[in-house]
Amino acid sequence: MVKQKELPVDFSQVQEDEPKEIVLFNDDFNTFDFVIETLIEVCNHSLEQAETCTWIVHFKGKCAVKSGPLYELKPVYEEFRNRNLTASIQ
Repeated sequence: MVKQKELPVDFSQVQEDEPKEIVLFNDDFNTFDFVIETLIEVCNHSLEQAETCTWIVHFKGKCAVKSGPLYELKPVYEEFRNRNLTASIQ
């Protein structure tokens, strides 16, 4: 896995109700099992959905894993950062 540079999120430039998505990026240090577990716990993915997203991240370098208004995505994004996952809100 290749480490992707994390894009900074400037929350002040985004309207709270504007639809956004969290994009998860590939990296060199998180295991498949850890990413799958995180997607299930943090994004409420099913096992199949989490596995699919993890494979997309692995092969394509990134995958949108959750969408919604910014106020819903902020806590998810922060938890990804707390778990050392590389993500951005776009």
